[in-house]
Amino acid sequence: MDFDRAAAIGYQPSAPPRDIPSSIPIPAPTRQTHIGPLSMSLDKLAPAIFVLLWSTGWIVAKYASQHSGPFTFLMIRYSLSAVAFVLLCSFTGARWPRDWSSVFRAIYSGIFLHGIYLAGLWWAIAQGVPAGISGIIAALQPLMTAMAAPFLVNERLQPIQRIGLLLGFVGIAIAISPKLLTSGTADLWQAAIPLVVNLLAMVSVTYGTLYQKRHLQTGDLRTIATLQYVGALIVTVPLAFMFEGLRFDGTQTAILSLLWSVFGLSMGAVGLLLYLIRRGQVSRAASLIYLMPPAVAIEAAIAFGEPLTLPIIIGTAVVVLGVYLTNRRTADIVPE
Repeated sequence: MDFDRAAAIGYQPSAPPRDIPSSIPIPAPTRQTHIGPLSMSLDKLAPAIFVLLWSTGWIVAKYASQHSGPFTFLMIRYSLSAVAFVLLCSFTGARWPRDWSSVFRAIYSGIFLHGIYLAGLWWAIAQGVPAGISGIIAALQPLMTAMAAPFLVNERLQPIQRIGLLLGFVGIAIAISPKLLTSGTADLWQAAIPLVVNLLAMVSVTYGTLYQKRHLQTGDLRTIATLQYVGALIVTVPLAFMFEGLRFDGTQTAILSLLWSVFGLSMGAVGLLLYLIRRGQVSRAASLIYLMPPAVAIEAAIAFGEPLTLPIIIGTAVVVLGVYLTNRRTADIVPE
């Protein structure tokens, strides 16, 4: 769900552009490193575990919408996540930014990567967008990032990648078409608004992704993550107070969903992504990110009985192919 941190795997240029250094640490070819068996096993499993953890975010959003306002839930989640990361930074000796400009950039990026992105996505799910369809729409993030990258990092897309982009958007259109075509005139507007908000949320995380690539190339990722949650709170706190009255029923399901959001997603998945970045394994996670839409659709069918209709199955398959083609060059070429 927190595709905010998957910013690093949405799109990776085949070579570091001249004006913007690569966000992936690429070791020199002559450098020799000694890796133990346990570390090697984690390197192999980490990308798949990351994708699996990330896919559960949409399921948590659906559960949370039944017991809490989406903005209130996110406000509590971000608060606890920020505290948890502060403790992590304290115990691990993480280095905090020494200048206010770096602090501002981290907070600013969090407004888009966490705040607006998840606020829009969770609100859309609370308004009736099926978790499976929302997971398919999430595939727009790497596609949008790939579209914008040529303009911002001077990286030209190959023809196969252009085809992948087209297929991605076609697949999403196929998946959401029944929800729009089967609605009456009045219901169509009500069905379209949450879908549009979900799409705008992907624009937010795409912008946050590119901003982070450009302005947060240095610094300790642990403290940056902490400050980004502060940025997320700038968005969710006012929304929770103004529109929801801090609705949170405190039931067992709500508490368990909150705990998983904080420790399974904000700490577990994000921490695993930080590990992947440090180990130079991010592109391997990128090569698996196309599995996200079907994983979410299957999990939503099991958890909520959301039907795996023919348009969803076909749309998911087309999206998977599109994202695979868009990221194929990245996965094949980026050295590790």
